[in-house]
Amino acid sequence: MRINPINMPAPKTAAAFKPLSILFAASEAAPFAKEGGLGDVVGALPKYLARMGHDVRVVIPRYYSVNLKKYGLRLLPGTLVVPMGVIGFQYCGVWEGRLPGSDVPVYFLEHEAYYGRAGLYQQDGEGYLDNDNRFVFLSKAALELCKMLNFSPDVIHAHDWHTGVIPVLLNTSYLHDRYVGDAASLLTLHNMQHQGNFYPGLMDVLGIGWKHFNYLELEMDDQVNLLKGGIYHATLLNTVSEEYSREIQTAGFGWGLEGVVSERANDLSGILNGVDYEEWNPAVDSFIAAKYSARTVRKGKAACKRDLQATLGLPQRDDVPLFGVVSRMVKQKGTDILAEAIHRILEMDVQFVIVGNGEPWAHFYFGDIAALYPEKFACYIGYSEALAHQVEAGADFFVMPSAFEPCGLNQMYSLAYGTPPIVRATGGLADSVENFNEATMSGDGFKFWHHSAAALFDTVGWAAWTFFNNPKGLAALRRNGMKKRFTWEAAAQKYDELYRLAVLRRRGAEYYRNRFGG
Repeated sequence: MRINPINMPAPKTAAAFKPLSILFAASEAAPFAKEGGLGDVVGALPKYLARMGHDVRVVIPRYYSVNLKKYGLRLLPGTLVVPMGVIGFQYCGVWEGRLPGSDVPVYFLEHEAYYGRAGLYQQDGEGYLDNDNRFVFLSKAALELCKMLNFSPDVIHAHDWHTGVIPVLLNTSYLHDRYVGDAASLLTLHNMQHQGNFYPGLMDVLGIGWKHFNYLELEMDDQVNLLKGGIYHATLLNTVSEEYSREIQTAGFGWGLEGVVSERANDLSGILNGVDYEEWNPAVDSFIAAKYSARTVRKGKAACKRDLQATLGLPQRDDVPLFGVVSRMVKQKGTDILAEAIHRILEMDVQFVIVGNGEPWAHFYFGDIAALYPEKFACYIGYSEALAHQVEAGADFFVMPSAFEPCGLNQMYSLAYGTPPIVRATGGLADSVENFNEATMSGDGFKFWHHSAAALFDTVGWAAWTFFNNPKGLAALRRNGMKKRFTWEAAAQKYDELYRLAVLRRRGAEYYRNRFGG
């Protein structure tokens, strides 16, 4: 039977209250560099852990998009020397800053050859050819940084394939290292689709010996799979929702690694991400036309709806439901089934807005839809922080038809803004949205299970019917959603328990008692 460590009883000794030393190693962190939910987690969770008293530090690359002056970064003295196996020793500078609104140190690795580029992972839709070396360097440099800082972490928190090799290194070439050899590792799986598959010769860069290139550890289809190695070696694993932790043990969501994950089911848990309610709160949101609370939601949303319609060139109609999307236009987000369903959706008396970018075909396709239905459909290609907030506040319903969604944040934002989400019941969408029950007036959104254009159309139709025919139901949906809270404080408490379990697993009960008491 699978055991979820998050559900284990909390320790009842002083150990539960003694702080930990924690190193976050990741490829991105908001607001410095971000392409998805990974950046949101690394930019938020350490702040809440620090408020609990933990010594938390973060290391990411210093991409050229990271503005040194804007964030007040300072260059640390000395040079970091990083062993890169057959390549030899490589060097980088280290800049230090702080996560905004906190004292959490962030260390930026400056290596122009690897990180002095326009994109984080790719350019013009093509991944960088040396992404293998770029992120092996990040992983090794994160461990070497501990020596420069004279910092011995209790736990190293790695994220996705980009730093997934850190648990491997901790169990091999760094096992007896003075600074990190005793550290437990937690590997968070944000997205199983991307695994870090590279040519076998990467083993010579890793420098841990070819004996680890085997079917249990790093080998996958005669390639090095960095995520697979991390899953095998990490002290503990987690995902960013409980449902996703179950899904990735199946063929439909494991992307070939479902068996590897299932083997470690007893070490796997799910912790839903939190929301920054200082930023996503209609009562204080400076981007929206009218601030509102649960008591003033009807009036406030009406004003925001008219403003959104005007901004995107739609007729200002109060009498039709306005559906909103803010998303990357890719298959994972359900863009394909939305494209298939949109003509039928627009046959109804509705309006629809999309803000996002992604695959080129989607830009042209939805641009053409806007030209065909100028009174009903508007499309903004690109990303605008202001528009993202305006859609959350101004739309009557928010649409997320994802093929899979490890956690998702927009559905949580939508609930906070009284905008019932329409979601496919997968991953974090299934965990965070409760399906509307018309009989009891419970629930806060609309779910569908089959990933198809027909299921999406039917569910959008259900929401539209509710708008036209069940005003009390719509009011209940808004009220129920705005009551919910997904806080980082709650998530941080669960991570605290997970870190302590990882230390116990890594070092044993005697060390744990000596380190924390009890």
